[in-house]
Amino acid sequence: MFESLIGAVVVIVLFVLVLRQQGRVSLIERELGALRSLVLSGVHATPPVAKPAEQAASAPADAAHASAPVADIASPTTADAAHAQAPAAEADAATSEAVPELSAAAKAAFTGSAPAATSKAARQSEVETALGTRWAVWVGGVALALGGLFLIRYTIEAGIFGPEVRLSLAALLGLVLIGGGEFIRRTGFKVPVQGAAGAYIPAILTAAGAFILFGTVYAAHAIYGFVGPAFAFTVLGAIGVATIVAALVHGQALAGIGLVGSMATPALVSSQAPNPWALFVYLAIVLAATAVIARIRDWKFLIAAAFFGTGAWTIAYMMSTLVADLAVIRFADLAVVLFIDAVTLAVLAFVWLGSRGGEAEPAKAGFDWPSIVPGVFVAFSALGLSVDTTLVAAGGALPGAFVLVALVATALYRPRALPLLHAAGVVSVMIHLGIIPPTTIGSDITQGNIGFDGMPVAAGNPLTLRVGIGLGLVFIGAGFWAARRFAASARVRAACWAAWGVAAPLLILLTLWLAYGNLDRDLVYAAIAALLVVVFAAGGEWIARAEQPPLKGDIAVSFALCGSALAGLLMLHMAFGSGWTTILAGVAAIVPALATRWRSYPVLGWISVGAVVAVLGRVAFDPTIVGAEFLTTTRVFNWLLPGYGVPALAFGFAAWQLARTTPALPTAGNGRPRLAMEAGAALFALLTVAMLVRHAMHGGVIDTGPVTLAEQAIYTLIAIGAGAILVAIDMRSPSSVLRYGSMAAGVLSVAFIVLQHFLVLNPLFTDESTGQIPVFNLLFLAYLLPAIAVGGLALYARDKRPPWYAQMLAVVAALLVFAYATLSVRRVFKGEFIGLWSGLGQLETYTYSALWLVIGVVLLTAGVWLKSQVLRIASAALIAIAVVKVFLFDMSELEGVLRALSFIGLGAVLIGIGLFYQRLLTRAAREANAAT
Repeated sequence: MFESLIGAVVVIVLFVLVLRQQGRVSLIERELGALRSLVLSGVHATPPVAKPAEQAASAPADAAHASAPVADIASPTTADAAHAQAPAAEADAATSEAVPELSAAAKAAFTGSAPAATSKAARQSEVETALGTRWAVWVGGVALALGGLFLIRYTIEAGIFGPEVRLSLAALLGLVLIGGGEFIRRTGFKVPVQGAAGAYIPAILTAAGAFILFGTVYAAHAIYGFVGPAFAFTVLGAIGVATIVAALVHGQALAGIGLVGSMATPALVSSQAPNPWALFVYLAIVLAATAVIARIRDWKFLIAAAFFGTGAWTIAYMMSTLVADLAVIRFADLAVVLFIDAVTLAVLAFVWLGSRGGEAEPAKAGFDWPSIVPGVFVAFSALGLSVDTTLVAAGGALPGAFVLVALVATALYRPRALPLLHAAGVVSVMIHLGIIPPTTIGSDITQGNIGFDGMPVAAGNPLTLRVGIGLGLVFIGAGFWAARRFAASARVRAACWAAWGVAAPLLILLTLWLAYGNLDRDLVYAAIAALLVVVFAAGGEWIARAEQPPLKGDIAVSFALCGSALAGLLMLHMAFGSGWTTILAGVAAIVPALATRWRSYPVLGWISVGAVVAVLGRVAFDPTIVGAEFLTTTRVFNWLLPGYGVPALAFGFAAWQLARTTPALPTAGNGRPRLAMEAGAALFALLTVAMLVRHAMHGGVIDTGPVTLAEQAIYTLIAIGAGAILVAIDMRSPSSVLRYGSMAAGVLSVAFIVLQHFLVLNPLFTDESTGQIPVFNLLFLAYLLPAIAVGGLALYARDKRPPWYAQMLAVVAALLVFAYATLSVRRVFKGEFIGLWSGLGQLETYTYSALWLVIGVVLLTAGVWLKSQVLRIASAALIAIAVVKVFLFDMSELEGVLRALSFIGLGAVLIGIGLFYQRLLTRAAREANAAT
């Protein structure tokens, strides 16, 4: 059954191979077609025919090119022989005048041979090479290894030999295969066939022999008990290490087999009293041997696999120890973890990333991706040492901190090991986030704290505060020193160091303050944050002086200055109450804007924008600035005025300063912050007025109560006024923010009017009281004043904004006038409450018709005087509505003299309008004749 399965797998693999070769043949055919088209088009001249003697001389060159050296799996002697043949082949090829040796298919294209025959030959050659060199060797090696196991199985089932003889024969078979591979390598296997690089026969035989030896020793220990665990452990480890060493002459695949066997040895050999020191000393030896071999051959996957195996054993040991002995964690257990972490980092720094013959420049770009593996596992072990209650109780907070410092030091010593820095930073943040009550590492909302490997997470202990301060200082010192070191040669690496140099200390400070500080006001932590402001700013300047050119303000400098700004925000929050923090955070936007007078760092303007975002976040969280319980009912002069007004003034000053020191165009890198600051200033100016209005309208409470029509009218007037102010400022100091901001204010005003004034809050639908004063009532505030304001804005923006904008405002102004007049008439007839459900009287109905006709005439006159087609069209529409009302509604509802007066008035108005237009057209024709 098993043998048939193997045969089926081999057949499927061969079928897949044939399909792959068909793809290669198609590529060759396309190449032939392109070459043939070039020849037929006359681009290349026909090559001269070589003389017979020259053809004979060029034959060795062809053979040399056909047998080029393969890969690093060949032995040193084989590589030397191949390099010795290469110069002669190149010399022969240079003296030949034949067609260049592109391929047999290319030769056929130049000489006019049939491409079909060439493609067929190439297809046969590729398939033959694959079947006869690569797959035959691979399948043969697997067959040898399985054959040895099947032979042992047969002898067991048949009872031919005893266990000792069977194991001896299996070991002898493994040694014979290894010896045979070495014999072929030394005697008859110099240069493999071209295309058979992965089918190096000595390596296949050696791998099969090592596989059989592993199985033999394991069977002697686990099945028959002939050898003890110590002997089996030693022999299996020796076989694995020897296999890895043999990979120097047999290739990376054999090293992988040896590494897998070495890492699996501790799991295969069990003991009643396991010795952790023996295990990790053994793993250290395997890791070091693998690193040496990988370093010689530059095998990145091999070293990454070795680091992975060592790290997996370390984590598995930590977990098994905790499960097996929850009561007591011996100091030796911590020492073992620290030992293997130290060995891992030492192998990485001194073996794998050691000096490589002329590659001593520390600022070489790029990073070593295999370093990701030890970085993850070592950092994870540091996390376990720092957050698990049992491990922390055994060693305190120091072991995990030592491991993190070692990660940072290794990354500093070997710049290409940059992943170690990221791992140390992430784990440092995770550890300190776990001390924030009640937040913990790995906490689950439904099940509580689960911690490291299901164990409870340790809260802060007496050493946590000092360890946090020490880690913060390590990140600051190493981060800024490395950022300056790489600022001129490796900007991305410098940025990474600078980023962690500010991020880790800030997050550590924040978590320590939340865990141990006074959340209301803590001047000690505020002083530390203020010190970080100075340190980060000075560090950014220090890095900038090492740039090329100096003081360019690249990414690393940007991270340092952004860290300074965040530290300043933390300082304000720790030292002051909510109100002063909001005000001072807004004022702080001026500082980076003023700094642009002396430095042209692009990040300075964006730091000012960050202040706008920070203040917006604070007012969104608490729009009362100081809390609802502390906000007084005094109108205007309360915390809302400075809380919104001072940031508005500060943002405006910052925008003015940036306009003087940075490019004005948005396409320039420093122009966008200025535009953002202008938008922030305009927004907070509007918010200041709006919040004061709401405070006054609701008796000092701004976060409760529905919006009334009067309050909404004030908001609408504010938006209209803001649009007009922005237009005026834009005319004096052009800015895209002011231009589009003014239009946005106008559109927002129109939206307020349509949705709130006409529909939602209309007293005709809500029956809200319009007031007892005849003229200066709610209708005056909500309709007439907005109509005047919108009409004035439309007239002012007529030649300063797009035509559609002014026309939209003009139409809305006309509708507001119409609504005010109509609602005022209803108020005359109905009184203070004008709800629609109170009905209509005949006199009221007639008055509407007369009023609409009068308004239509007024709009027509205004449209002719202002030369506004929009107003003339609006007047026509209103008069049309009046006509429809008279003929359809008044005719049926009115009686007597009112019906007659309605039609008489309508006729008189229409005749008057006709006469007006006739005189207007006559005057226009007379002026045209005079002009001609």
